[in-house]
Amino acid sequence: MPVYSESLPHAVSGGSALDVATWLALRGYPVHPLAPGAKTPAANCPDCRGAHHSPAACPCHAEGRWCHGFHAATTDLRTLRRWWRAEPGFGIGVSCGPARLVVIDVDAHPAPLPDRRKLLPGIPVDDRVDLTGLRNGYDTLALLAAYRSRPHPCEDASTLRVRTPSGGMHIWYRVPQDGPAFRSSSGSGSRAALAWQVDVRAVGGYIVAPTTRTAAGVYEALPGARVPAALPLWLTAELVRTGHAPDEAPPAPEGPSEAPRGPLAGRRSPARPAVRGKAGRRLLGPLLDDVRACGAAPAGTAFSEKLNRAAFTAGGLAAAGHLDHGEGRLLLLEAADHARPHQQRRNRLIVEAGLRAGSDRPIHPKECP
Repeated sequence: MPVYSESLPHAVSGGSALDVATWLALRGYPVHPLAPGAKTPAANCPDCRGAHHSPAACPCHAEGRWCHGFHAATTDLRTLRRWWRAEPGFGIGVSCGPARLVVIDVDAHPAPLPDRRKLLPGIPVDDRVDLTGLRNGYDTLALLAAYRSRPHPCEDASTLRVRTPSGGMHIWYRVPQDGPAFRSSSGSGSRAALAWQVDVRAVGGYIVAPTTRTAAGVYEALPGARVPAALPLWLTAELVRTGHAPDEAPPAPEGPSEAPRGPLAGRRSPARPAVRGKAGRRLLGPLLDDVRACGAAPAGTAFSEKLNRAAFTAGGLAAAGHLDHGEGRLLLLEAADHARPHQQRRNRLIVEAGLRAGSDRPIHPKECP
């Protein structure tokens, strides 16, 4: 058995597919084979092609077969050796959910530019913003980073970045075991999307590993880190804001079955704790009011964006000493649960992500928007 280093310098540049698959498995990343020369999973066995069982119930997995793509992904080295010895031309897929990976998939496909309202879901792009030259996911991800005053993730050499044969980029990040289990999405999706032509590969998806060769070319690791870095806090907040964290189902109604009349009927606004400090009252107060005001309508109020903005500001104020961190969290949750009482778990995710992201950038009164 060869010795595999921590940084994968050889495997990503000249090792065999089995070398790369083994290294990934040793790090705890479940892998599965891709069809030779393609980026799609290897074909199911004849029995599974005509069967109607669910991937989770497939008996082939217990027998070490690769049916159903990422559902068959494994870290078992004997199974991997058997797969790649059977077909050395297999490419390598990594099941993102079990691997605790979030991969930002930046596309560079030629396509007509959509309405500016669809470039950054939940963020209105002002008409004064010049969109000349904006062509693809590289540009919209750069725009999102600029809105948040953060570095462009495509230039993040601290994490593994992979150039795709089509000219796109995969930016690999890892999330902690106790962090949110983010879902996958498409950059043109209607339910969850980070930016136009920017996909997210996470739970329910897989990513093509570097060195995999397809008919279009090779997935090539770019200069810089050879392992995924921790998902930046500001991107964590953006993923929560844009619906990539799992929703909590609304609780079953209690008491009489007749529904209340109007979105605020029967709801009592809890007492609002005071924000200590002039800076806290002046800067955070209006943002909290914006969040509470979303309770007047069940949708269409940019609630997640407003809550994320308030949480980010609270985190920055706390980091600069202008707000008690615990008090800020209490205020945010009070406002959020007043406006959206049926999704308290998601409210907490947005608040915690926003507070963590904001704490990385202290805000003093003159800096606060």
